[in-house]
Amino acid sequence: MTTTEEMATPATGPRRIATLDVIRGVAVMGILIMNIVAFAMPEVAYMNPAAFGGHTGADLAVWAFNFVLVDGKMRGLFSFLFGASTLLVIDLATAKGESPAKVHFSRMFWLFLFGEAHMILLWWGDILHHYALIGCIAYLFRKAAPHKLVAIAIILLLVEFALISSVTMSVRASEIAMQAPKPSAEAVRQYQEFQRGFGVPTPEALAKDLALHRGPYPALMAHRLAKALTTTLQTVAFVGAETLAYMLLGMACLKSGMLTGDWDRKRYLRWIVIGFGTGVPAYSVLAWYVASRGFAMFPLMLGSLALPALFRPLMIIGWACLIVLLARSGGAIVARIGAAGRMAFSNYLGTSILCSTLFYGYGLGWYGHFSRAQLYPVVIGVWVLMLLWSKPWLAHFRFGPLEWLWRSLARMRFQPMRGAAGGD
Repeated sequence: MTTTEEMATPATGPRRIATLDVIRGVAVMGILIMNIVAFAMPEVAYMNPAAFGGHTGADLAVWAFNFVLVDGKMRGLFSFLFGASTLLVIDLATAKGESPAKVHFSRMFWLFLFGEAHMILLWWGDILHHYALIGCIAYLFRKAAPHKLVAIAIILLLVEFALISSVTMSVRASEIAMQAPKPSAEAVRQYQEFQRGFGVPTPEALAKDLALHRGPYPALMAHRLAKALTTTLQTVAFVGAETLAYMLLGMACLKSGMLTGDWDRKRYLRWIVIGFGTGVPAYSVLAWYVASRGFAMFPLMLGSLALPALFRPLMIIGWACLIVLLARSGGAIVARIGAAGRMAFSNYLGTSILCSTLFYGYGLGWYGHFSRAQLYPVVIGVWVLMLLWSKPWLAHFRFGPLEWLWRSLARMRFQPMRGAAGGD
């Protein structure tokens, strides 16, 4: 979610890389397609549509569309861009005679605090604190050649696949154990734990969740605070290898010229064909498999978490290449998407402020009242707000409000704010 997109050159100084802003703009808008479910429904519905929100008719169609084209891809784009931007921040600090390590780790420290505050005060689904922790590791690979970054990323993705596969097989073993005439207490406990995370909640659990999120703010914040440390550690353990892999691939894509728009058109088209030509059929088959099995836990884990790890990186690269080509066409919409991307930090947290107010009990209390398909007019409304406010703001100010605050805290001095956004 970093926002400094300048490439330092000795002759001309920092140069803004517009394609990164456009990619980030698409990502910050696209990620809400998935996150809206996490704002509006019990947490398990994010993974399992049978848990809440509808999984037939239009609701099923929406789930399938999102699963094939969006789920994991927008988060992956953010991770790619985070890795790329890490290199740009390091290069810019070096060009200015600053300590790149001091600049980077100061940014990660404050980003972690922002993320934890976001998770506790607003919404459980924060990703910033996770990026800050993994970003500290990514710094160690800043000097690696592109081919080495790709090789390490592939190893990390295989580690992630092995981890998720082991959890998937544990789910299957738990289901088998429960078929015994008298399952042990430990088997029952483990099965119920998996049910809470991936299955269909009991009516009692569902009623408790709805009451909590439709209730007063102090109880909801206390609930998130109690889970904050566990959530932080589980996120690192469960998706840390994948996140680091995507950051390293982002570094490689920047060094190769892909993210800066330096490839020729045929090369971008080739990777679009590879990414979507491989990913869309594979994800479509998996969507059919999971839905045809009624979103039972083992098929859900296998088809939604384990096997997609093999195809997702190609889809992310395909998305990035497609967006770069669209960015080359320019136009008013592309300019507004780029502005939204330049203010991605403000737009990301602003979305949480808006959506939590709409759905939680201390606001309008819409939580649990919409089906999956009915949520998307809200998504479109938020997109419109992003596109309407970002460009005019940057016409008068150099940074988005939260970008300015983060930059000022990381450098321990107020940064200049007035004046149209430029390349610094």
